[in-house]
Amino acid sequence: MNAFQTSIFNELSTYKKNKLNAGHTMIDLSIGSPDLPPPSFIIETLKTTVTDPTSYNYSLSGSSEFLEAVASYYLRKYQVSLNSEEVLMVMGSQDGLVHLPSVITNPGDVILVPNPGYTAYAAGIALAEATAYSMPLQAENHFLPDLEQIPEEIRHKAKMMILNFPGNPVPAMASSQFFKEVVEFAKKYDIIVLHDFAYSELYYEDKPISFLSIDGAKEIGVEFNSLSKSFNMAGCRIGYVVGNPDILAALNRLKSNLDFGVFLPIQQAATCALNDTSTFSDELRTTYKRRRDVLVDGLHSIGWEVDCPKASMFVWAKVPTTDTSTEFAYKVMDQAGVVMIPGNAFGSGGEGYMRIALVQNEDQLQQAVNQLKHSGLFNRKG
Repeated sequence: MNAFQTSIFNELSTYKKNKLNAGHTMIDLSIGSPDLPPPSFIIETLKTTVTDPTSYNYSLSGSSEFLEAVASYYLRKYQVSLNSEEVLMVMGSQDGLVHLPSVITNPGDVILVPNPGYTAYAAGIALAEATAYSMPLQAENHFLPDLEQIPEEIRHKAKMMILNFPGNPVPAMASSQFFKEVVEFAKKYDIIVLHDFAYSELYYEDKPISFLSIDGAKEIGVEFNSLSKSFNMAGCRIGYVVGNPDILAALNRLKSNLDFGVFLPIQQAATCALNDTSTFSDELRTTYKRRRDVLVDGLHSIGWEVDCPKASMFVWAKVPTTDTSTEFAYKVMDQAGVVMIPGNAFGSGGEGYMRIALVQNEDQLQQAVNQLKHSGLFNRKG
């Protein structure tokens, strides 16, 4: 349990509550949880199916309808063909992300992990008692891991590599050439690849690439996705992993000893979502793009030069002062009434950055910019 200490997320949440209790107004741009509801057709499906008395049995595994919907979605979106053994349901992608290292590695085995990276990766590695080897994500390399910098000794010890594009906390995009290099690297050193694709539908320019669309990827890897960000179903806790059938069978073997599946009405709602061909996804992207533009343009206007993300629901911004990430996070809360996450919460490679989530409407984001402008933290007149 020493590996699972109270996180900076909890500390900031407590600090925010104290500020609210003291009468301060706070705009929370910290946790990457969608503030929007699911589309009406998902809610209607849930309303209908929860009244069916037969919906309350253990589901045990993914229904054939759900698994077929995932396969159909991948063929339609990414031209990737999947058979029934290449799709597995999970209780939200985090369920699978955290448990897969225990399936793949023995204590002490090496897992290659992005730094900075999503906090669940560290939790899964700790649970497996494996050893993390950081792959730095740096601006000069377009926030892609530099595989050539991994020492030969580590390459031979590594059993698994974790990737995440579009990323959290860094909203970087992978190229097909990078993924091809990953496949070649993984085959050469007998490494299993886990690609976290949770932000696949939140893009503003070019469509993100599925790792499985690369030749040979299924031989060495799997890809996780969920309904949380794509369809605003974060609380429903349903996702899936696709790819290598041997890896999926091993994960399923573990999960069959841990849980009894996802509530059937949620599976039916997710099936409905995956089969949807309406304009919902386009409208969702438009909403996030407007938010992104309001925030990025606003920050530029007050002198905070940040990169404009091409995907994901985050802005990854360099700290504009000489403060550490954590120091700046508390200053922003105290002087501007805005909550954002210090980059070092995601690993040492995040020091010097802040993660800002696009989880408020445009008016609130503009208000956050105004509060930052008058906080005294920026000298430039906007």
